[in-house]
Amino acid sequence: MSESSIPYKIYLSEDELPKAWYNLRSDMKNKPAPLLNPGTLQPMTAAELEGVFCDQLVKQELDNDTPFFEIPTEIRDFYKMYRPAPLVRAYCLEKELDTPAKIYYKFEGNNTSGSHKLNSAIAQAYYAKQQGLKGVTTETGAGQWGTALSMACGYLGLDCKVYMVKCSYEQKPFRREVMRVYGASVTPSPSETTEVGRKILKEFPGTTGSLGCAISEAVEAATSTPGYRYVLGSVLNQVLLHQSVIGLEAKTALDKYGIKPDIVIGCAGGGSNLGGLIAPFMGEKLRGEADYRIVAVEPASCPSFTRGEYRYDFCDTGMVCPLAKMYTLGSSFIPSADHAGGLRFHGMSSTLSQLYADGYMEAISVKQTDVFAAAEQFARVEGILPAPESSHAILAAMNEAKRCKETGEEKTILFGLTGTGYFDMVAYEKFHDGVMVDNVPSDEDIAKSLARLPKV
Repeated sequence: MSESSIPYKIYLSEDELPKAWYNLRSDMKNKPAPLLNPGTLQPMTAAELEGVFCDQLVKQELDNDTPFFEIPTEIRDFYKMYRPAPLVRAYCLEKELDTPAKIYYKFEGNNTSGSHKLNSAIAQAYYAKQQGLKGVTTETGAGQWGTALSMACGYLGLDCKVYMVKCSYEQKPFRREVMRVYGASVTPSPSETTEVGRKILKEFPGTTGSLGCAISEAVEAATSTPGYRYVLGSVLNQVLLHQSVIGLEAKTALDKYGIKPDIVIGCAGGGSNLGGLIAPFMGEKLRGEADYRIVAVEPASCPSFTRGEYRYDFCDTGMVCPLAKMYTLGSSFIPSADHAGGLRFHGMSSTLSQLYADGYMEAISVKQTDVFAAAEQFARVEGILPAPESSHAILAAMNEAKRCKETGEEKTILFGLTGTGYFDMVAYEKFHDGVMVDNVPSDEDIAKSLARLPKV
């Protein structure tokens, strides 16, 4: 098919919306290591997990073998409000970079939450409602997950309690207010409202918080309040499962025009959008049907893939959650108050960690001043103001396109544009005013945190 016949935006019809989520683990030879009970160090059972998570979500979390899970009609109907999401050919960016590369991005920001997070939020809220629960608790970094869950809970009539990382709570007041519009209560974390929050504040006075801190508080709130369960916006197997709609739609759109990407790029914090975007492509790679270069891009301020260790660790700073085997900087690691709020998690999805350990994907870390320079260049030519998290993938895609210019290779690049940055203007202001700095942890800082990893 000629290049001129490929539109700027490739849209799918409602009938082409995925009818089932794809479970990437079903095609993995080496399955992700199981979650461990922090007391017994034995694999967590369904009964133990059901005290924290919704029953149906526990089944999805523990299932390594079922290839597809049917998406309930109610969730598909909700998806239709903003899905299928467009796949965009970045013609203007290609011209700006003067590259022979062909660049595509899957845009997930076309909803009020501003990001891909709504794909899993509605699923988790739906299963909570089906179970007859009163409400859910959660953490949020940049606020996109908290916003998405607030929207889903408001739609279904569930109570929603959000613990928002303190630095983001202060940097992004408008995203906080969107959550409150949808009926959620929002607490800066760590806080004095939970036992674990008070403990963290005592050990780290004046801390700006982290996703690990907020998770601890949200879990405590859920397990101590009858009729509530905890829901997580990333990291877990169930979340990557729900987010597979991103990759499934992207692949369907590309297949319609006979396009095969050479490189698939996603930003990486806990792994939700990256796992969702790469799912069908990685599935083909695992089955030996096709090959792709798959790249995870993380912030240099929180480099769990590139500088962490593949070990069992707590998913939360308060050490009340199950242990997960993952690439981690240590649950006591609290990253600097950078503006990639949604990527400030000390560990990485167990599924993605296993794939990375097995050599199926690669990872790079990038500095935030470079990220914002790329974000601004992208915004000026493509017309979308990207979220700081998404801009990590943008930077990597642009660098790959520049390499193609140097080598003359006509590679096809696909990246995930996970959301918009309209609530991140404080970060853009600091970049424009020249006061943004690159915070990179020292080897000593990381070693100190890693030394506190549990002995498993």
